[in-house]
Amino acid sequence: MKIIDAKNGSTLTVALEGRLDTTTAPQLEESMKTKLSGVTELIFDFANLEYISSAGLRILLSMQKIMNHQGSMKITHVNEIVMEVFEVTGFTDILTIE
Repeated sequence: MKIIDAKNGSTLTVALEGRLDTTTAPQLEESMKTKLSGVTELIFDFANLEYISSAGLRILLSMQKIMNHQGSMKITHVNEIVMEVFEVTGFTDILTIE
């Protein structure tokens, strides 16, 4: 998985490419730990994310909990495969998906 992030003021955009699964979730979690300080808007761009597993969902839930205290989080450009995972798991009710 490839992580591309860009910070613009207090907005952090994180684009993910590839698969967010058991193997790559720790990489994202570690990457995010140092980047959320001072962030009030977190945007995940999933345009090039091919797949997400329960390990990836756990990271998103963790990020959502942090951002509930700091500001907001949204996920953009979700493909059909990832959206189906969100729908089946009920994450469409928890996350802001555009």
